[in-house]
Amino acid sequence: MATGTAPKAAPFVIGAADAASMAKKAGLASPDLLPTLVPTAMALARPPISNFRVGAVGLGSSGRIYFGANLEFPGTPLNQSVHAEQFLLANAAAHGESRITHVAVSSLPCGHCRQFFQEVRGAPEIQILVTADGPGAAFRPLGELLPHPFGPRDLLTEDAPLLLERHDNHLVLEEGEDGGGGGGAACNGAGEFEERLIAAALEGARRAHAPYSGCPSGFAVGDEDGNVYGGSYAESAAYNPSFAPMQAALASCVAAGGSYGKIVAAALVEKGGAAVSHEGVARLLMAAVAPACRVSVHHCRAGSSSSSSL
Repeated sequence: MATGTAPKAAPFVIGAADAASMAKKAGLASPDLLPTLVPTAMALARPPISNFRVGAVGLGSSGRIYFGANLEFPGTPLNQSVHAEQFLLANAAAHGESRITHVAVSSLPCGHCRQFFQEVRGAPEIQILVTADGPGAAFRPLGELLPHPFGPRDLLTEDAPLLLERHDNHLVLEEGEDGGGGGGAACNGAGEFEERLIAAALEGARRAHAPYSGCPSGFAVGDEDGNVYGGSYAESAAYNPSFAPMQAALASCVAAGGSYGKIVAAALVEKGGAAVSHEGVARLLMAAVAPACRVSVHHCRAGSSSSSSL
């Protein structure tokens, strides 16, 4: 199988025009270009525990192509790992994609990922191709891989927004928020870097998909060069496959070519006293991934739909 190459400037996203040009040059329909890019996605994986690379490449209804790769974090429980398919969906959500139509992946999606896909509207119709199946590999609907799914339709109303659909949780920081004791500064009086870090985490919480617990949250990490990478919490109807905001932020860092070793600060924004809190796990994860990183925690509350400031 021929191997495609993603543009170096943005290895985890290929714009619609570039994707169409690549497909035309290769003499392929856009979906058939995806399997040729899977080796590129696999090369982006960071699995220091298993040394088993997984790459996933998805086609959005916008015509853009998204990459995902598995990430593992030594010193943490295995359930903190990022699956390639989760990375792909978080990547698509971060770029405002509304629908994924086709996915090519290096290995058969595990049950965890088949379940996580259910958070996307029309999940059974997403076409999946597994390159490990060999030269005869073909697209088949996700519904064949998980024929009797439990998902959003079992817990939510039909009009509830799902993953890849617009979310605005109308959140603002609590008045006088002091960072929750993590050594970080609150927005008022904080330096510009800290302000951007908290703002990115708050934006992640506003965009979070948390319809089952009602506990939206966001996380952001910042590096020594002043770059900030944010992520949003994405729940699963089955709970355990939920994608924590810390993993989303670290995936964002990887997608931008960032380095864990350069991370110096992180901020978590979540509701105070919420039934679901990520603070303990965030501290554990960041202590393993970036030991020098300081983690601050900031509590938010519901605000008006017009609220947009910190």
